[in-house]
Amino acid sequence: MAGGGGPAPPPKQEELQPHPVKDQLPNIAYCITSPPPWPEAILLGFQHYLVMLGTTVLIPTTLVPQMGGRNEEKAKMIQTLLFVAGLNTFLQTLFGTRLPAVIGGSYSYLPTTISIVLAGRYSAIVDPVEKFEKIMRGIQGALIVASTLQIVVGFSGLWRNVARLLSPLSTVPLVALSGFGLYEFGFPLLAKCVEIGLPQIIFLLIFSQYMPHLIRGERAVFDRFAVIFSVVIVWIYAHLLTVSGAYKNAGPTTQTSCRTDRAGIIGASPWIRVPYPFQWGAPTFDAGEAFAMMATSFVALVESTGAFIAVSRYASATPVPPSILSRGVGWQGVGILFSGIFGTGSGSSVSVENAGLLALTRVGSRRVVQISAGFMIFFSILGE
Repeated sequence: MAGGGGPAPPPKQEELQPHPVKDQLPNIAYCITSPPPWPEAILLGFQHYLVMLGTTVLIPTTLVPQMGGRNEEKAKMIQTLLFVAGLNTFLQTLFGTRLPAVIGGSYSYLPTTISIVLAGRYSAIVDPVEKFEKIMRGIQGALIVASTLQIVVGFSGLWRNVARLLSPLSTVPLVALSGFGLYEFGFPLLAKCVEIGLPQIIFLLIFSQYMPHLIRGERAVFDRFAVIFSVVIVWIYAHLLTVSGAYKNAGPTTQTSCRTDRAGIIGASPWIRVPYPFQWGAPTFDAGEAFAMMATSFVALVESTGAFIAVSRYASATPVPPSILSRGVGWQGVGILFSGIFGTGSGSSVSVENAGLLALTRVGSRRVVQISAGFMIFFSILGE
């Protein structure tokens, strides 16, 4: 009707239609809102913890020796990284994007962190422990300032305008380049102990790619728990090599990399220790270091946005709205703030490795990732 008292026009049909099925990844066993049975969920959560633990240990292994720290400081740093990662993962799955995304320490921050470690103002410090603590306090200050970038951009909705321009095709290079960047840290360690690292890769490929086709059953066991199977088998194999004396005449580098009793981290860890804010002392602030860390925070912001989109697809969720991505970025900024407050030595971002594990297991349940966050917090407190 032309008059003002007529009924409102019916809504357009396309506004009521859900996302097309083709936009969702097929063959997903459990999607984001359908958790598996509790025993299976606990095992899958522990598997996510194992993947996250391997990448977490690499950050202190790279940084602590350059900072002058000992095994005690390395153990405390690993515990702090695990505690903050569990806390941030809980916050992201409850209040952020609510996707099954693991938020852990990011390698994107390592170059900036190493530049702070090598700064001239710390070179005159003789005592290694004092040097470690002062460098850590400088890193904390830079992370606290850098967190404001993602907090402001995310919660203000500015990132929503950028996220509208992103599509799955444009985010593939972001996730791929983030994954390729890990080779710089992982493969040199594999080369230090080829007899352990190479079988791990082979067993992982066998369990995830070949066993499901050779042994067919009602439940997908081998590909779903490929990481647990391969880690257990290779660790037993490495321990047998250690106790049999295979490395008795090997050099110090080989013994440190290959033996199962030479890490020194477990022995240096207290039985129970709860990481707490400002455990290394009051943060110190430097303008140059803060701006460099803010630039790195922007890189991690772009990386995490691509990972969020990948996680949503692996969880068989509908495409993430730009407003949800912006909110997730804001909570990730809160996670970086926690990294600065607790002193993890590195900022946080979405774990690309755990996103890949979602695709490998075809289980995108949010509950599984929350269980893995519980494992992170539990083992961060129980050091031994």
